[in-house]
Amino acid sequence: MPDEARRALLVEEFIPGVEVALEGLLVGGTLHVLAIFDKPDPLDGPFFEETIYVTPSRLPEAMQTRVAAVSRDACSALGLTEGPIHAELRLNERGPFVLEVAARSIGGLCSRTLTFGTGLSLEEIILCHALGRPLASLERERRAAGVMMIPIPRAGRLAAVHGTDEAAAIDGIEEVAITMHPGQDVVPLPEGWQYLGFIFARAETPDTVEQALRKAHARLHFAIE
Repeated sequence: MPDEARRALLVEEFIPGVEVALEGLLVGGTLHVLAIFDKPDPLDGPFFEETIYVTPSRLPEAMQTRVAAVSRDACSALGLTEGPIHAELRLNERGPFVLEVAARSIGGLCSRTLTFGTGLSLEEIILCHALGRPLASLERERRAAGVMMIPIPRAGRLAAVHGTDEAAAIDGIEEVAITMHPGQDVVPLPEGWQYLGFIFARAETPDTVEQALRKAHARLHFAIE
């Protein structure tokens, strides 16, 4: 390959497998894993919307340990030593592969799924660390939690949203937050960059959380003109 082409071309390989996200906090170069999120919907190309995040992960403990170790190595390789990180990984028979490590916390409203210690939010944990205040506990609450980023079914203009009360009434659902407003243009991926909203659930098990999110989503109807 000519040198000019080497400088201009980027060749990538698709990594098959399931995808997870890791939320962590670096303190003095040590990565503290705050949560590992399962992404139960298949996320295959050529492009896709992320939909459901559920924690704690249902992966075997050995695989969760490998996910944490690979994420820790990636942070070290990037020179990250302090503050929040959000990592995305793919897992297959060859092990975990890092897709991304961002020096930030989880995006959108998704951090509402995480509560620590005596009720601290993720943002409070991050601010306490940044201000040098002691962190009493980085342990996530016992109950399982999850969020669905509501995907856009087709392009158009949002006319109305129906079924929010019915969706919010499902057992385990904490909140249905519609973040787009009537009259707004909705654009699916890959051109779009927003979701219709978020559904939050909390329950005793990850399976129950996932089922609640799917049931609530099924109650929603988006009139798109």
